Amino acid sequence: MKLSVKDLCHDVQGVRDKAPLVHNITNYVVMNNTANALLAIGASPVMAHAVEEVAEMTALASALVINIGTLSQKWIEAMALAMAAARKHGVPIVFDPVGAGATTFRTRTCLELLEQAVPTVIRGNGSEIMALAGDAVQTKGVDSSATASDAENAALALAGKYGCVVCVSGAVDLISDGQRVARVRNGHPLMPKVTGLGCTATAMVG
Repeated sequence: MKLSVKDLCHDVQGVRDKAPLVHNITNYVVMNNTANALLAIGASPVMAHAVEEVAEMTALASALVINIGTLSQKWIEAMALAMAAARKHGVPIVFDPVGAGATTFRTRTCLELLEQAVPTVIRGNGSEIMALAGDAVQTKGVDSSATASDAENAALALAGKYGCVVCVSGAVDLISDGQRVARVRNGHPLMPKVTGLGCTATAMVG
């Protein structure tokens, strides 16, 4: 399936007409870039992290984006509350398991959050997706040691397990619903050299 520029412009205009509220619980590194990217396509971003308000904010949103990049216990609590509210109110969840596989804490947190509320989309790099699927994989902090192609079987398994869509970023991105795999070839070699582009893509999926 190929999308034309006309199709993409139509979709962007649809977002701008609705100006959906996108609630992001995301990391310090990418908040500014993420907010600007969402504004650029016509969405209305909000970054509410306090446990006292995340459930209420999520109930108002058109999408919830969870990004575990700068993880802390307070934020884990906020993420769990927001995801529970999203499940209650039928708000789509986009989940970015930043650094899954790098530490036991990160991997365990991701798996626990996924058990509490199944996301609509999981988006990560090859190493992160493989780690969530239970594969033994070495990772360097938040950088992937595996390509998207390496993670194809893991993406299929993860999407099938949770009944969601899994997006794996790489030189050629993979998207799977657990049965099919689509490839997106719109990347650039400089993209991995810019901090937070993957996180920004996650927010825009929301």
